[in-house]
Amino acid sequence: MPTFRLRKPVVAPPQDRSFWLQDAGADYAAPSLGGREQADVVIIGGGYTGLWTALRLLEDAPSTRVVVLEADFCGAGASGRNGGQVHSWFAEIDALAAVVGLEEATQLCRETADVIAELERMQRAGQVDMDLRLDGWLWTASSIAQEGAWDRPVAMTAAVGAARFEPLNAGEILRRTGSSASYVGVEEPKAGTVHPAKLALGLRALAQKRGAVIYERSPVRAIHTGAVCRVETERGEVRASRVVLAANAWLSAVSEIHRHMYVVESQVIATAPVPDLLDGIGWRGGASICDSQKNVLYYQRTDAGRVIFGRGGGRLAYRCHIGAEFNRSKEHGWHNRRELHRVYPSLRGVAVDYDWTGPIDCVPEHVPVFGALDGHPNILFGIGFNGTGIAQTPIGGRILASLALERKDRWSESGLVGLARRGKLPPEPFRYLGGSIVRQAVRRKNDAEILNKRASPVSRMVARMVPGSGE
Repeated sequence: MPTFRLRKPVVAPPQDRSFWLQDAGADYAAPSLGGREQADVVIIGGGYTGLWTALRLLEDAPSTRVVVLEADFCGAGASGRNGGQVHSWFAEIDALAAVVGLEEATQLCRETADVIAELERMQRAGQVDMDLRLDGWLWTASSIAQEGAWDRPVAMTAAVGAARFEPLNAGEILRRTGSSASYVGVEEPKAGTVHPAKLALGLRALAQKRGAVIYERSPVRAIHTGAVCRVETERGEVRASRVVLAANAWLSAVSEIHRHMYVVESQVIATAPVPDLLDGIGWRGGASICDSQKNVLYYQRTDAGRVIFGRGGGRLAYRCHIGAEFNRSKEHGWHNRRELHRVYPSLRGVAVDYDWTGPIDCVPEHVPVFGALDGHPNILFGIGFNGTGIAQTPIGGRILASLALERKDRWSESGLVGLARRGKLPPEPFRYLGGSIVRQAVRRKNDAEILNKRASPVSRMVARMVPGSGE
């Protein structure tokens, strides 16, 4: 039977971890695997997708023996490195509908709204301390080219009877953010921000409490397939009848998945705490904020008065190999600092205490995909959250749990299941070379448009080649 071999992730030293991970004191709280284990389901990956899958499995079938294998510690990857923005899938209802149809897309969007309410209940009940603040999500424009980026999903959301968005004018945005850089947009009021690392660590503790067995510092070297799979780590193995691959961007090591997924870097910085300065410009709330350029800006103010400021669309991973620069870039967030000072000129003298990067698992449709590897119905996967996962991975966990339990229900039969209907990407080195050229064109186009200038015809033409671009 075939053997799938996985690359060992590059583990970030403590100083290269995200602000979130350092602030939460994230570290190992589970043993490493040594020896042999038996499980009904073994989950590879201890981030949001893996932990939510474990929790959903134990909700649906409490007697299931679930083992989670994490290469570093739970949340050390994208789950502890993201921008901490929580919003529903209604902002992507158009992309979802293109894949699964409007009826299911609407249902999935409503499910993510329910997840936000579930997170709020979990925090109120003391189950997970995640610093959740539902002060709204602001989707804005800071240039003429960005205006109306939300029109289609907002119209589709209204058409299905969901009241999720409210219009924003320049005065309201200034009052809420303390910045005049963005001047028009929409708000999803029932959304906001979270401390990503605290959420990941809380999910780890909750999964353990409910019966999941978690091993950290246990990178998987190989999966030996069969009716009972043998998942091999450096110092042990787990035998299980079902395997769930939930390792985010690192699943690019599986050739079947690699054909459908590309890995890009997102960079984030965190300033020194300046609560008085932020209060002085009127930025007091916990709303999450985005603009609408292709290399989207996403930012928030923490309760302690730091500014978390991120930007997508960074470097591509050649052959999807995720090296040390996907923990911390040699640029140390230079582009983010430049944009921070554009959006908040009053912060020019404020120190940046933390800069970090993280890999994002992207698929051409910008909509996650789940399923089983070809010829191996008991090896399941979930990929393609495209940097939007806090309210979405719990839905992925439901789908993966249903597939692992071999149920026939709306989750296992979702239109998000199955790679065959999804687009494939060019092979290497064409993927990397072409993607890098497109990335530079998008950046040039963004830089021109943010100044309300028109990019060159060549840059505009090449930028249209972004996978999934509607331009």
